[in-house]
Amino acid sequence: MNKYKVIGFYKFIPLSDVNKLKLEYINLMKPNKILGTLILANEGLNGMLAGEDSKIDLIIKELKKIGINNDDIKISYSEVKPFNRLRLKVKEEIISLGYPELSNPNNKVGTYLDSEQWNKLLDDDELILLDTRNYYETSIGTFENAIVPDTNTFKDFPSFVESLEKYKNKKVAMFCTGGIRCEKASSYLLELGFKDVFHLKGGILKYLEEIPQEESKWEGECFVFDNRVAVEHNLDKGTYIMCNACGEPVSHEESKSSNFKKGIHCPKCVNRLSDKQINKATERQKQIDLAKKKGKIHIGE
Repeated sequence: MNKYKVIGFYKFIPLSDVNKLKLEYINLMKPNKILGTLILANEGLNGMLAGEDSKIDLIIKELKKIGINNDDIKISYSEVKPFNRLRLKVKEEIISLGYPELSNPNNKVGTYLDSEQWNKLLDDDELILLDTRNYYETSIGTFENAIVPDTNTFKDFPSFVESLEKYKNKKVAMFCTGGIRCEKASSYLLELGFKDVFHLKGGILKYLEEIPQEESKWEGECFVFDNRVAVEHNLDKGTYIMCNACGEPVSHEESKSSNFKKGIHCPKCVNRLSDKQINKATERQKQIDLAKKKGKIHIGE
């Protein structure tokens, strides 16, 4: 396969009998060698999948049967294999904020802005701009003047919101990778009493796809949760690689450091790892390299 068709999608839509739906999708995806992750919940679904063009089209056809439409699906192509296996999960939330009763976009959600409307809104000097992503994502790119939370997971976001009480009557705009976190976050802020909440429809990925670089207000690259690690404008593959030890992006400059060893550690985590952890990672990387030489995928990769 020269190129993989990659689709990213989510939709907050009431679903019933998600376990039956999971089984139907497994029976369709496995024989067609679809890779990636699909999360199902009563509140909706969230997925990143990759495979041959015609096989992904089969999945899209099935997704449309439950209410997913073309506007809900972001399509890109990758010469790098984006995922190594298929995972289908049933959860309470398709992305966990930890407050399902206060953050269901099927009940209440902020005002959607497309990419052009977003660009215009960013010219408002009174705007409170929130990046809802985690620190390792924001570290490689964000919008200018954005408030960046120092969070490790999305479940840390409610604690961060406690510091935003003074902005309840301000115009608040938020953004994230593909839009899903902002659906939850905007719903949560509205429930807490924030008056004027906006979010970027389709997220940073849609923005980078639609807005020409010369008109863009995005700075840096956008972290993605697949083997591409990061993307730039037009969703071209970025320059970062992944540290398998800490899961953080590593720049080209950092990869030249003596503190970087592929699959073992990077300059950000080398001093946090014990000798036992380093030895374990070293052995793991040896097994991965050996499997690749044999044309196989190591089970721990």
